[in-house]
Amino acid sequence: MLLTPRARLKSALLASAVSVCLLAASAPAVPLGVGDRLFPYLGNPGYDVASYDLALVYGGANDKPLQAVTTIDAWTTTDLDRINLDFAHGKVESVEVDGATAAFASAGDDLVVTPQKSLPAGSWVRITVRHTSDPVSADGQDGGWVKTADGLAMANQADAAHLVFPCNDHPSDKAMFTIRVTAPDAYTAVANGLPTGVARAGGSTTWTYRTQHPMATELAQVSIGRSTVVHREGPHALPVRDVVPTKDRAALEPWLKKTPAQIAWMEGKVGPYPFETYGLLMADASTGFELETQTLSLFEKDLFTEPAYPKWYVESIMVHELSHQWFGDSVSPRTWSDLWLNEGHATWYEALYAEEKGGGGHTLEARMKAAYGASDRWRASGGPPASPKAPNPGQKISIFRPNVYDGAALVLYALRQEIGRAAFEHLERAWVHNHRDATASTADFERLAQEISGRDLTRFFKDWLYGAKTPTMPGHPDWKQAPPAAKGEPKAVPKVAPPARRSAE
Repeated sequence: MLLTPRARLKSALLASAVSVCLLAASAPAVPLGVGDRLFPYLGNPGYDVASYDLALVYGGANDKPLQAVTTIDAWTTTDLDRINLDFAHGKVESVEVDGATAAFASAGDDLVVTPQKSLPAGSWVRITVRHTSDPVSADGQDGGWVKTADGLAMANQADAAHLVFPCNDHPSDKAMFTIRVTAPDAYTAVANGLPTGVARAGGSTTWTYRTQHPMATELAQVSIGRSTVVHREGPHALPVRDVVPTKDRAALEPWLKKTPAQIAWMEGKVGPYPFETYGLLMADASTGFELETQTLSLFEKDLFTEPAYPKWYVESIMVHELSHQWFGDSVSPRTWSDLWLNEGHATWYEALYAEEKGGGGHTLEARMKAAYGASDRWRASGGPPASPKAPNPGQKISIFRPNVYDGAALVLYALRQEIGRAAFEHLERAWVHNHRDATASTADFERLAQEISGRDLTRFFKDWLYGAKTPTMPGHPDWKQAPPAAKGEPKAVPKVAPPARRSAE
């Protein structure tokens, strides 16, 4: 995810939480979580989701609730009298567990389901929830549905998928998705993955999409609008499809056609593209960010039509979201404290692309030197890269601070300086290969770096990832922290590039 210039100021856990899931059926419903340090009530213990089937009916007005049915197939990992789902913004009409009516109640952001019979550990269970999905944000609940000029899109990072559909809303529990959207014939619906069917009846069309790889809930995407889907071919015959407002199709084509070459560039750095398709969703909306929703990255259309943004900058932002398909989507964070692995890598390849393809002297070293000068201030305000401070009250998206963007890319630069370019590039390829379609933690990254480099990097990672102060840069002992801005001077940190937009992602 990347902040726009105007918005820049933007399982061990399961094991520890599972004991609280053994609730007596007569006890009050309570919210649970998997114990994430930054989002303690996200996710739920006691089960592992295998798949979601999400069916949505859009009536043609983006300020009216959608009718929806969410079906969850899961394995229980402990004995359960109740099942907690994350769901906080819609009306629940009924719940079934394995075809039998189940009782339900709300508790905090949880939907607590009580089946007629207890579920022993190792059970295969199907939960069907009939509900509404409200695109109008509730107070203090930003995220989820995004209104566009002609319909809707999704932006669920980091904690907002459960504002759209019932789910286990934590990236540690990835699952397969089938998404069905019914809308009036004048609209086009597109979702993650590949299309598997289109059915028309009575003035409406039902579009069905299915992922071929597991996905975190925060990466789900549904676009409904008066859109055109533009098809082309990427490397190795990869199907590339972009979704654009029909009226802007010709104007956006010069940007759309750049994607295949950008995919090829990323493959040259880290290996094969990890999914079944890719493309850009250029939404006519004002979000303040771009977002790496899996196989279909969300962009504000204005990024491509605003003449103030230099061409090289726009292309580097496209690569930021593309690189997230490897770093963050295919390899997902085990906890939200591992966010630096997503954003640091996406910022790294964004900057490297600008250096290699942008022209004009936008070097990686210059950007990292500028980041080094600001790093102590970023750590003070947002925490060290691998131990970010909790989000501000009412601003859960505020975990996306500079410390996990350029501050985290700075850690990668220091690591390359420390172990050498060849070992670093080997590490990058091995990371996305070894953890493809899975989750991984900061500790996993540290172990792999030590294995590949053949060096004890314990002190290096402790200082660079968790220290309150930025260590001396290997190979650049002359790099210094920039002095604080004088009173009355602007406090913004000078950057080689225009301020980065927020990318989820």
